[in-house]
Amino acid sequence: MTDFIQVLLGTIVALLPIVNPFSVAITFISLSKDMDDSKRNREALLASIYMTVILLIFLVAGVLIMKFFGISLPGIKIAGGLIILNIGFKMLNPEYKDLRGINAETRTRSDEDIAFTPLAVPMLSGPGAIAVTIGMAATAGSRIDYAAESLGILVVAVVTYICLRVAGSVKNLLGEYGVNVLTRILGFILICVGVQFVVVGFYDFILNEEFSRPVLRMIKEVWNE
Repeated sequence: MTDFIQVLLGTIVALLPIVNPFSVAITFISLSKDMDDSKRNREALLASIYMTVILLIFLVAGVLIMKFFGISLPGIKIAGGLIILNIGFKMLNPEYKDLRGINAETRTRSDEDIAFTPLAVPMLSGPGAIAVTIGMAATAGSRIDYAAESLGILVVAVVTYICLRVAGSVKNLLGEYGVNVLTRILGFILICVGVQFVVVGFYDFILNEEFSRPVLRMIKEVWNE
């Protein structure tokens, strides 16, 4: 029982800072500013469920999935970074339309599904969370460890859902002007995060021997000619 609790707490401590539901909740305020309360709560619930399912899948079969599709962690980091960059640019430079298009635009935005992308992927269950989950699976020595790690993921999901639900109250407190200002600030921050993901992904590719060895060999052959 002691080992179970240790693995459970270790999973929560390892995942919670990387998932970082507190910062995602702030971004959620901007992404859901045109949604009503029921839609916002539904998106929060779905995002938490999607995150749980994704992390549990990678906990059970992460290594097999990545090998089957030929996906590497640097590749996941670059893909996640590009998605975050796209979101950040849209938040930093929102499109302004005339008054006749505002109502139609608001209805369109309120109908958007943001639960899977960008909330669940790549914000909540991004490259870092996936890497930690695969690492936990590699250290699991028994079914009890897997059960403790699965329960830890569920606890993090519950914390995430609570944070996203509270974000709705924060939105009402800030008002429309405050949300618009916060949207632009977070857009710039997301661009920085996306660039960091892409740079780290390419850096990891360069350090990967399977990638760098053929490149270095080709450069050496060209240099000797």
